[in-house]
Amino acid sequence: MREGRQRLDKWLWFARFAKTRTLAAKLVADGAVRVNGVRAEAPAKLVGTGDVLTIAARHVTAVVRVVAPGERRGPAPEARLLYEDVGRDDAALVTNPGTG
Repeated sequence: MREGRQRLDKWLWFARFAKTRTLAAKLVADGAVRVNGVRAEAPAKLVGTGDVLTIAARHVTAVVRVVAPGERRGPAPEARLLYEDVGRDDAALVTNPGTG
């Protein structure tokens, strides 16, 4: 695995967007997660610092920028340090530059 990158399902679990890693993988498999505007096809997709994720989970729809890979699934305040909320209004963050 490349330095500073982490599996998408593991990152979603560490950042507390899913209660279990299995549910995180299911979110990805169900098409509820986009990485830099492109639907993630596999839970094993690597994400790293600067990637923008759009997560349409049952309890939240969020657009976040990855700040760091996680090292463990800690308490919620620790999990919030893994990302910054970029909101839903900045379409340029999640639009593929080649498609306008």
